[in-house]
Amino acid sequence: MKVSTTRLLEEEAKIVYQETAGLAIITIHRPQAKNALTANMWTQLRSIALQVLDNPKNKVLLIRGYGEQFTAGSDIKEFNSISLGQAEEAFVHMERTISTIEKLPIPTIAVINGPAMGAGLELALACDLRIGSEKAKLGIPVGKLGITLNNKFAQRLVTLIGPSMTKDLVYTGRMLKADEAYRLGMLNYQVAEKDLDRYAIRIGKLVASMSPASLLAVKTSVQECVESVPVLWKGSSNFVDPHDFPEGVQAFVEKRAPQFNRKIK
Repeated sequence: MKVSTTRLLEEEAKIVYQETAGLAIITIHRPQAKNALTANMWTQLRSIALQVLDNPKNKVLLIRGYGEQFTAGSDIKEFNSISLGQAEEAFVHMERTISTIEKLPIPTIAVINGPAMGAGLELALACDLRIGSEKAKLGIPVGKLGITLNNKFAQRLVTLIGPSMTKDLVYTGRMLKADEAYRLGMLNYQVAEKDLDRYAIRIGKLVASMSPASLLAVKTSVQECVESVPVLWKGSSNFVDPHDFPEGVQAFVEKRAPQFNRKIK
């Protein structure tokens, strides 16, 4: 029986969900595209994240990527075939999914064995804890794509690493290696790749053994503290720039350097 390449690619693009010993585990599985999430996968991820709460035995959620990737974030190639309005809506939906995970009333842990880029980094930062191997790389190269950060998007970074380092990551587009991300506090734990899954399960079970009331209280209180800090900047309310975004996406697809020529007044 022959199976078409298209069908194989569709079958490989999925969100895998497991439950074991009080832990819910979500795996982003799209190895042929660095685990980048399509619009449908963002929808699926949000639905599954909410499904975690259906089982009262689930005490902790672990989010991981398949293989040697966490996720490259949203699928940029997908934006090449849709309008600016549709792209904007896709980013709004992406943020809705990330915020849903961020607000889950149980602890969440990102398990990072490879690059976590762009929206993939935001997804990792929305989790309460992050455990990475030596192959973990964290960055947000939105400057190459004409993607603009609104306050909520930037807040997750600023809270952890401060305003200057947040600007640095966007200004330069550089990726932080695991040891630097660990020093900055973007990774809570750094372990050898061979021990990563086992270590993540151990930390997950340790957290799950704590008082649910205590866990929820500290999660809620910390979030209230973060949100009570006055926002001193006026970030863009949009995620895509109408001039730079089309050029950034086209350059990405064509595998060339983008040419941003518009002057900012």
